[in-house]
Amino acid sequence: MNTISHCPICAATEFKPFLNAVDYTVSRETYSIVSCASCGFHFTNPIPTSDKIGDYYKSESYVSHSSTNKGLINKLYQRVRKHTLKQKLALVSRLANGKSILDIGAGTGHFLNVCQQAGWQALGLEPDADARAFAKKEFGVELKSTDELHDLAPNSKDVITMWHVLEHVYELRKDVEQIVNVLKEDGVLVVAVPNRNSFDAKHYKEFWAAYDLPIHLYHFVPTDIKTLFGQFEMEVTEILPMKFDAYYVSMLSEKYKGGNIIKAFLNGWRSNLKAKTGTYSSQIYILKKKRN
Repeated sequence: MNTISHCPICAATEFKPFLNAVDYTVSRETYSIVSCASCGFHFTNPIPTSDKIGDYYKSESYVSHSSTNKGLINKLYQRVRKHTLKQKLALVSRLANGKSILDIGAGTGHFLNVCQQAGWQALGLEPDADARAFAKKEFGVELKSTDELHDLAPNSKDVITMWHVLEHVYELRKDVEQIVNVLKEDGVLVVAVPNRNSFDAKHYKEFWAAYDLPIHLYHFVPTDIKTLFGQFEMEVTEILPMKFDAYYVSMLSEKYKGGNIIKAFLNGWRSNLKAKTGTYSSQIYILKKKRN
């Protein structure tokens, strides 16, 4: 295990316990989340070492890297994904000043496939070899290893997307610095992450599926995103909701605590009803480089 000695955002060294939660998908081990005593950022600590953390992704229930239709939750996920892929393409098309896109954490290539079909010059980075092989076989999409991020040319991409990826990035500040470097001066960065301030997070507490320990290393709220990227001269220009996530996360959370799907849909509905900008279960942050 790797014990984090400095806050990933502000580098402070004093932390407070927040909660302990079980890895329900792979190991059944218990992990801890702490909060920084200085800036309030919440992160998993300790975490598996970089050479071992890949083992914690080896679950068929990790559906973002899978196209399984086994079980009701996965069937619903696959159906919703078809709709959300269209929404994501429409979003980047609205935001972009060009047709060059980099998708970091591309998974099984579903999003890059729709981008390529729409005429985008698309590049995807994905750490998992099985996911890259699936993308090649299923869509003919050639994904590169995320190790190649730091080989990309500066100022070369119109759009960079990270759909539920930032919470997984092992070398947070190092990779964010390179991502900003690769983005064009008038480019757009799209970051989607779960929101620890949402109703469903507060309702389910240690059972909240979007804590997803230990593979979710960080547990963001909007101020964390603004602070982190502000250190690299980026600013948040829009925050958009991902309303389906409240239902999906609630279904998983109910599964973990032995509840039922009716409660899950009710709590997903309540989460969206109570949410305002900044408090949806998951949110999309649109970031641009600050103008001098």
